[in-house]
Amino acid sequence: MQFIANLWSATPPWVIAAADVVLCILVALALHYAAYRALGRLTRSANDLMRSMIKRTYGPTRLTFVVIALAYATSTVQLTYGQLQVVQHIFVLCSIALIAWIFWLALRIWLGFYLRRYESSASEDFLARKHVTQTQILQRIGGFLIWFGAVAAGLMTFDGVRQYGISLLASAGAAGIILGLALQPVLKNLIAGIQIAITQPIKIADSLIVEGDFGTVEDITATYVVVRTWDLRRLVVPLSYFIEQPFQNWTRQSTNLLGTAMLYLDYSTPIDKLRAKAKEIVENSPLWDRSVFALQVTDFRERTMEVRVLVSASNGGRLFELRCLLREQLIAFLQTEYPQSLPRTRTELGGQSGNGVDVDAMVGGSDHTAY
Repeated sequence: MQFIANLWSATPPWVIAAADVVLCILVALALHYAAYRALGRLTRSANDLMRSMIKRTYGPTRLTFVVIALAYATSTVQLTYGQLQVVQHIFVLCSIALIAWIFWLALRIWLGFYLRRYESSASEDFLARKHVTQTQILQRIGGFLIWFGAVAAGLMTFDGVRQYGISLLASAGAAGIILGLALQPVLKNLIAGIQIAITQPIKIADSLIVEGDFGTVEDITATYVVVRTWDLRRLVVPLSYFIEQPFQNWTRQSTNLLGTAMLYLDYSTPIDKLRAKAKEIVENSPLWDRSVFALQVTDFRERTMEVRVLVSASNGGRLFELRCLLREQLIAFLQTEYPQSLPRTRTELGGQSGNGVDVDAMVGGSDHTAY
């Protein structure tokens, strides 16, 4: 014991003070761990929402315990003036980080509660996609602003940085202009993100045509949008593009879309039979949303007439498949039931009397029919 007492008396005071501070932090971490273990046992049978909130608050509460331990150590441990300044500075930085973390966590929890009223997994739910898009953009922009402010506040606690910033603002106004120009793309995209969240020109799962490519909005971040194309490529487009450039949004008001299947047929085609067959095809297909169907002759050409089949579907992918299905089954129907309805080239041979003879009518089109 005497040896320990002598060793303790020979130890420099700053080492003892540092050991006391570290001991306070370790005790705080141990108490936090024990408290959360007990809380986990108590809420084992709770609902998923309660367990999720406890899991999300683990980090901020642990930092809170550390801040409290630093405050206690600062008030009770014998420290020199320099050591006290260092501990207090660490305490201020931890407090700033804790406040930012609490604001960020409160934003996430509030947005999580807000989205629980909507079924975000249903890509065809227009209202759900609208609110999911708004909350994602606002969460990322809000998080950026919170942590940007926290970092700025932390840097301002250092005298050198604070004095440097003050001198820049006081003596070099051009530095602010240069900084603004350097940050122009970032600021432009942040402002565009706020505009998109409010005006909603695009939403998650919207079907777009961007730069000539058809795709679906997969993700919207604070500065760019990820568009998944039909061939599984990813287009990364700045947010400002959707404010400054024209683009096609096929699902602006709803996910339902109209599409056409064009057929070019001989004038002898029985339109009523073709219309009945097309209606039978769409009615038997789960791809049709039972909203719009029409078959019309939309144009006459020199050798053929243009027949348009107009159908609707719940989204772009289903509409594409339905149009392909119509083309395949209608052409098979015509080949089987009305082969004379397919496009043909007729040739007339003149006789001695000058009257034209329709070879196609004489030979049935077997040798003079072009498909």
